[in-house]
Amino acid sequence: MDTPLPPAEELALIDRELLQLDARRAYLLTRRAWLVALLWQPGPAAGAPAPAARGGAGPAAGPAPSAQNVLLTLGAVLLAVAALAFTLVSWGSLGIGARAAVLAALTAAAAAAPAVLLGRGLRATAEAVAGLGLLLTALDAYALHAVGLPGTDGGVYAAWAAAVLAALWALYGAAPGRLRLPAVAAVAAAQLPLPLAALVTGAGPLECGWALLATAALDAALAALARRRAVRVPAWAAAGALGGCALALGLARSLGAPGGAGAAGLLAAGALLGVAVARREPRASGAALAGGLAGVAAAGALVPAGAGSGWGVAVRVAAALGLLLAAGRGTAAPGPVRRGLLRAGVAVALPGALAGLAAVAVAAASRLGVLGEVWAATAPRPAGYLPGPALAVTLLLAAGALAGQAGVLPRGGSRIAAGVCAGSGLFVAPVLLGLPVAAVLGAQLAVVAAAGVVALRASAPAVALAAGAGAAAGALNVSLAALDGRLATFAVFGVLGAGCALGAAYEGAQRPVRGGGAVLAVCFAAATAVALAALAGAGAPWRGVAVLAVPAAVVALGARLDPVRVPAEAAAAGSGLLAVVLAAGDPPVLALVLALAGVCCAGAALRADRRGAAGAAGALAVAAAWVRLGASGVTAPEAYTLPVSALALAVGLLRRRRDPGASSWAAYGPGLAATLLPGLGAAWVDSGWPRPLLLGLAALALTLAGARHRLRAPLLLGGATLAAVALHELAPYLVQAAGALPRWVPPALAGLLLLAVGSTYEKRLRDARRLREALGRLR
Repeated sequence: MDTPLPPAEELALIDRELLQLDARRAYLLTRRAWLVALLWQPGPAAGAPAPAARGGAGPAAGPAPSAQNVLLTLGAVLLAVAALAFTLVSWGSLGIGARAAVLAALTAAAAAAPAVLLGRGLRATAEAVAGLGLLLTALDAYALHAVGLPGTDGGVYAAWAAAVLAALWALYGAAPGRLRLPAVAAVAAAQLPLPLAALVTGAGPLECGWALLATAALDAALAALARRRAVRVPAWAAAGALGGCALALGLARSLGAPGGAGAAGLLAAGALLGVAVARREPRASGAALAGGLAGVAAAGALVPAGAGSGWGVAVRVAAALGLLLAAGRGTAAPGPVRRGLLRAGVAVALPGALAGLAAVAVAAASRLGVLGEVWAATAPRPAGYLPGPALAVTLLLAAGALAGQAGVLPRGGSRIAAGVCAGSGLFVAPVLLGLPVAAVLGAQLAVVAAAGVVALRASAPAVALAAGAGAAAGALNVSLAALDGRLATFAVFGVLGAGCALGAAYEGAQRPVRGGGAVLAVCFAAATAVALAALAGAGAPWRGVAVLAVPAAVVALGARLDPVRVPAEAAAAGSGLLAVVLAAGDPPVLALVLALAGVCCAGAALRADRRGAAGAAGALAVAAAWVRLGASGVTAPEAYTLPVSALALAVGLLRRRRDPGASSWAAYGPGLAATLLPGLGAAWVDSGWPRPLLLGLAALALTLAGARHRLRAPLLLGGATLAAVALHELAPYLVQAAGALPRWVPPALAGLLLLAVGSTYEKRLRDARRLREALGRLR
């Protein structure tokens, strides 16, 4: 046999493996014998030890620790219940000596037993018996008050008893063996003396808050100095709970009665305690957070009630700014203190900023009232909507507080939030200060211009978009305010339109910002056109004609608008829709507006990349013709539409001959629609039979021709017209039949239809797909 190892090494390896196999076999045989013996015994002991061997272990000896704890707890509870029943029920049957002897004996036995139990390694039992001893000492204190000191005030006695018991239990827990339960009980008892004393003496909320805060300070000191976990954990928990209660009392007092130094002092002391705890414990940044919030609340508590809520918020935001400056990176404060103070500052500045922005939004919305009195030359100040100059101060302070807080807020969020607050504060400040109209509009235009410059120069897309959105919102709001006077309207619209046009032309800006500038420039141009028409005394319909100058200018500029051409054309289309809305009340002018809009679309369709506008141009031209015919009282539109349709169809036929791949919609759609749609409208209001009959025959012929030559436009337009004519002719009979049927029949028929469709849903989907594919194959 070939082997890669020398014979001596291979022999040693085989011997080692055989020894391991022998050892494993011996263990398995021993385990098997023990299991067989256990099964054959009539009553095996639950704790019978298993043979110890390498690689295995026998069953656990004795009850599980959880079961042991349950048994010990139940035993201690039963003894405690017995002791309590004895004290409350059987106490009066004994004399004074017997009472003292019984309590002393029980207490001494319960206190001494844990030492013996610890010596034997029974710690769980010792803890349970120690708990019984603690209860007995509490009963001793109760019995002493009930028998020995019956005249003592119960509250005062309870406070002193809690202090004494806390000291005794602390000494008992620190004795050799260091039991955990007495230490925890001592910490719990130490929370009672000062609060009970405050309640007993009739102290007010502030005095109770000081008692709670003093107890929390003692707990924090104990937790910082103690080495045992059984003391540190409950002490920290008690310090947090009592300190939070004390700060809540101080905050409630400061909000209920502002301007008091008592609440401010309590909150300031809580702030110092929180910072001190955070300096001592590296993981206690939450204490610094609570301390920072308490410090801000202390500053706000100093604001008198008559100063108004606006200045109270401003003072609190100013205090938050101070916290953020104190916790800056250049300070020597520990990390937990810095983190807690930073979070506290942001936690105060952010709600203050949101409240200020909400007030600014209300003030901005109040300017919508100008729309009801355009060019009325009234004061623009929205009285009753704003709390006063404190709002602007609050927003500016919030901007300073939120700036540079990238470690607390998301990346980029701090700069955006600060910019929004600063811009809003500066925007609303002139109105709050009651400046003249010209000064208000000038200052707000300057703020809008500054936001626009930031949007154009910012390299971060999020910052650019946020600044651009703010500039757009400010521009629209200033425009509303400018509608109050003629000169202000033209001045503001002109300045904003020119600024937006310059922004759209600035090549270094983000593409969305340039597109937004182009949209706003077109919108301000349209608004200026409306204002000029109104200044000339034109009615609303003719103002629509004036608005069409803006789409015409956009079409004329064409490719020179790149790369903002698409948003500019979209805004131009919106201005065209505005023109139609303005002219809707006068049909002849509406026909003129539709025709001019069609001319604009036709001009755009002259460019190779805007051929799709030809369909819009044709539709607008047809609509203009319909409106004009209706305004002229024409009852036979076919006499006017048939020549147009014949000419359009001839043009479409020539186009199909030159370009066989052209769509039937582009070639024949406008010509067919020019006659079918007006004729269908006239047929629906015509009570005679010749027009529906002729229109139906023409629609049937078109449908058959479209199916024969595989042309989509004749097929669909003819089929839709034929169905509409048939429905018009059957409508009276359907109404009559519906009136004759019982009322339960239509719902029943609808339910049957839904069941039929639902049961063949998949087949209907396949049929729909086939129909769509068949239509897609048509030209």
